[in-house]
Amino acid sequence: MNDDAIQPGRIRRLAEGFEGCLERWMGHKQETVWRMLTEPSQFVQWLAPGSIELRKAGRVHIDFGDSGVVIDSTVLAFDPPRLLAYSWSSGDGADRPLRWELDALGGGTALTLTVQLPEGEDIAKACAGFEAHLDMLAAALEGVPIRFPFDRYIAARHAYQKVMAE
Repeated sequence: MNDDAIQPGRIRRLAEGFEGCLERWMGHKQETVWRMLTEPSQFVQWLAPGSIELRKAGRVHIDFGDSGVVIDSTVLAFDPPRLLAYSWSSGDGADRPLRWELDALGGGTALTLTVQLPEGEDIAKACAGFEAHLDMLAAALEGVPIRFPFDRYIAARHAYQKVMAE
């Protein structure tokens, strides 16, 4: 995949790190996209196995198995079917807030994903990984779940690295 085919989201510098903002339009109702973000039987199709207690301060557990990455955090914000936020972290690790916002728009849903990383972590890598997972989400919404698209990830990482170099 050509790097030029990737339309990277926005990255901005924060006082103590970076924030990436990725936007997608999903041709499905807000409630359908919400279920894909929150129901274990749905998000396993595009993210990883796990569970989310659907309430503020609820437990978030997502296990990426083969990679050894396990997310254990709590729900920071919860306003169904519009907002879900939690830290993309585990244990005593640095906070990596992740925010999913859904807005009904034009017969579908505008999805905005915001991720923050502390200083010293690779925001281009994180955004590229989420670009790939958003492709997986779009495919799962169409009823054809796909495996992690490494070609998309590599192209997106290059595109985000260019953004960071500018």
